[in-house]
Amino acid sequence: MRNREIYAEMRCIPPVVVRADGRNFKNALSGLGVKKPYDKAFARAIADTTELFIKKSGLSPLYAYTFSDEISFLFMELSFKGRLEKIDSIVASFLGSALTINLRLKKLVAFDSRIVALQREDIPAYFHWRRPEAWRNFVAAWGYYTLKVEGMDKDEASKHLKGKKNGKSTKCFLREESTL
Repeated sequence: MRNREIYAEMRCIPPVVVRADGRNFKNALSGLGVKKPYDKAFARAIADTTELFIKKSGLSPLYAYTFSDEISFLFMELSFKGRLEKIDSIVASFLGSALTINLRLKKLVAFDSRIVALQREDIPAYFHWRRPEAWRNFVAAWGYYTLKVEGMDKDEASKHLKGKKNGKSTKCFLREESTL
């Protein structure tokens, strides 16, 4: 039956990035006292979870980059002879367990993960690609919750922000005084 295991022999060679993303965190964390759009305790827990993974997972990533509920780990060496299903499942399960413990949650949270195969020269481009995504995520969340504080409902705020650019035009979302 072992030969029927899907992906059991699928392997990758380093360098790779394993990018983990919180599964449905927008809904999973609601009602748990997490402040929107940014919660210092949540940010600290993600950072601590990332650090714990680096130190205790046994997978030894070289580098980690995190924003919001996303964590990217750079691996120059791989455990389990590079077996994809082992690496993906361990990364996602370790992070979900560690974050649940770090936040002292009664409800479990989960991550999904994917492997991004890279050439050595692609490593800077990968992290450069994630940086503007982090900025877009930050601006969109800040704008959305600022509009909600100002009285818009969720549909109005989403509609107002749809199609807006997140470059220099983001100044319209930033307030000198914020109630967030």
